[in-house]
Amino acid sequence: MAGWHNRAMARRPGIFGPAQDWPEQDLIAFSAEFDEGLVLAAYTEGVFPMPLHESGFGQMGWWSPLQRGVLPLDAVRVPRSLRKSARHYTTTIDAAFEQVLDRCADPQRLHGWIDADVRRIYTSLHRAGRVHSVETWDAEGRLVGGLYGVSMGGLFAGESMFHDPVHGRDASKVALVALVAMLYDEHAEDRIIDVQWQTDHLATLGAIEVEREEYLGLLAEALSVPEPAWPARKEDHA
Repeated sequence: MAGWHNRAMARRPGIFGPAQDWPEQDLIAFSAEFDEGLVLAAYTEGVFPMPLHESGFGQMGWWSPLQRGVLPLDAVRVPRSLRKSARHYTTTIDAAFEQVLDRCADPQRLHGWIDADVRRIYTSLHRAGRVHSVETWDAEGRLVGGLYGVSMGGLFAGESMFHDPVHGRDASKVALVALVAMLYDEHAEDRIIDVQWQTDHLATLGAIEVEREEYLGLLAEALSVPEPAWPARKEDHA
């Protein structure tokens, strides 16, 4: 494990070539290779993986959206209705990663993309301390929302989030607000949460779109920032 970790932190420059040579589309490459070191190196270049399930290739797609969704920490908005909902929940960090991943990977979810390879690699990265989860629990102790993503310096690259439609109104948003609170330290102005593509759901919290070139500039600044103080790992809830 140390081998791929060290290679990734060296950033293996040029995996995807110069950004100015990338195609004018969100999908910039695809490959048969998919491992932990490649995934971490991709994030340092502004690229993230998502399988090409519907392409017929059976390969991994590598994406860098022309319009990137980002959530600057100092732009986060918490509506009164969300503050009210949050009172009914508690949040934890890294307490139930596999449960969060299971819920995000539910095959009944529309446009589900988390396959066995993604689960394997991101679980390995979680064990290595590179992938983190935030969980939202209701008063009955049920996991009703959560998210997970990759942490590298001042970058948190959000991968997926979920909420229980019956018991977890606003639960994914509560998890995101808890993440922002954890990341908000003396380096907050240089930290970014990458949400890949902006959605109406995320826009209500302050997510914006930036052009690819601007995102790469923000990323370079974020990667120079120290890692946040992630809490000590907790045991999964039963």
